[in-house]
Amino acid sequence: METKTIRVLLVDDHPVVRTGFRRLLEVNTGVVVAEADSGEEAVQLYEKTAPDVVVLDLSMPGMGGLETARRILARDGDARLLVFSVHDNEAMLSRALQAGVLGYLTKQSAPATLLEAVHAVAEGKMYIDPDLVGRALGGGRGGLLERLTPREFEVFRLLAEGHSVNDIAGILNISPKTAGVHHTRIMHKLEVTTSVQLVRLALRHGVITP
Repeated sequence: METKTIRVLLVDDHPVVRTGFRRLLEVNTGVVVAEADSGEEAVQLYEKTAPDVVVLDLSMPGMGGLETARRILARDGDARLLVFSVHDNEAMLSRALQAGVLGYLTKQSAPATLLEAVHAVAEGKMYIDPDLVGRALGGGRGGLLERLTPREFEVFRLLAEGHSVNDIAGILNISPKTAGVHHTRIMHKLEVTTSVQLVRLALRHGVITP
């Protein structure tokens, strides 16, 4: 039976990880893989390669996976994105689905599951890691983090990673003043007063890893 070629854009900032994923995907005949090591490169390559599926890590320096997903979808509302991340918590799953991705897998998933997910998302179907399905259907509870808008959540993640307000302005292409306003609102909504408290909150919810 002839298999339709699936073009995959693999986005991850770790070369070793990309190599492993690429080999796994290309073992499956009919899958062609392009690679990007950052969100910025992914947005550019998306237009050049017109992939059927974008397999996307969430935790990358600079523009994270959620912002990358939003930018790709803003340019192509029919884009099909599959998150492949170390994050297995409700907050990140909920945010990814809100951003418009069709699939979400953790990096603990079996190789066969990744291949199954790529094929499903390429067909426009939703595919959630079986271990996370219950959380997705139940909506989950992100607690305080649910108070943040998508943009505030991205600023929150970058702040927790140690970026300054000026750094964030450059990464997200917004003015330092706007970034500062987001910072103030985030601190208020999350009921924290120091950067240390903000980082602890991000760690507790799995937004960043130790």
